[in-house]
Amino acid sequence: MKSLSSLLIASAVIATASAASADVIAGWSIPTAVTATTAATYSYGAANLGALVSGSMLSGTHSSASTAWSSPAGNGSTYALSSNGWNVGDYYQISLATTGYSSVSVAWEQTRSSTGPAGFEAVLSVDGGSTFSSLGSYTVNLVSWSATVPVTTSSFGSLASAADNQASVIIRFKVVTAGTSTTTGTNRIDNISVTGAVLPVPSPGAIALVGLAGMVARRRR
Repeated sequence: MKSLSSLLIASAVIATASAASADVIAGWSIPTAVTATTAATYSYGAANLGALVSGSMLSGTHSSASTAWSSPAGNGSTYALSSNGWNVGDYYQISLATTGYSSVSVAWEQTRSSTGPAGFEAVLSVDGGSTFSSLGSYTVNLVSWSATVPVTTSSFGSLASAADNQASVIIRFKVVTAGTSTTTGTNRIDNISVTGAVLPVPSPGAIALVGLAGMVARRRR
């Protein structure tokens, strides 16, 4: 038979876990046009969706200072973030906090021109960009996007548990195979969404049960 203390702890865990729910942590639907510019790097701005938009950022980094950043049609939306001049190692990047969330996942949509890069890898950092771990490689297909009619082009990845409840999370969508990419070839990204389960806050009753379990355990020693 289970001890009273273990039953109390189990009851507290159940009461706490029942409060969990899914939520959008930060998302970019690219609601405004990109400020057309030519540079190696570009910062689009903070997420426009989600619970933790403050301090978040969508940006891009290329090795070429001749990269043109623009905003053609998105996937069923007016704008997307687009750039040319791709080389291996160039990337789009989102940064955000996941404080208070677990089971973090990311979804996004990408397409390319006929001479844009296709071979990508999603990578994750939780130490400010000092180190990255792979979330998996993927291929960006050539799909025609329309500002009014969305098509299926989504990619999706569950992040490592290391991304749970972090003050700093960086995800890069990085070129690993240039393929037939040319200087004028483009790649665009849209509808980026990071979601997770809200970490439950123990109810007063659950905290009291845990405290009582501790008292029972001490008295049994």
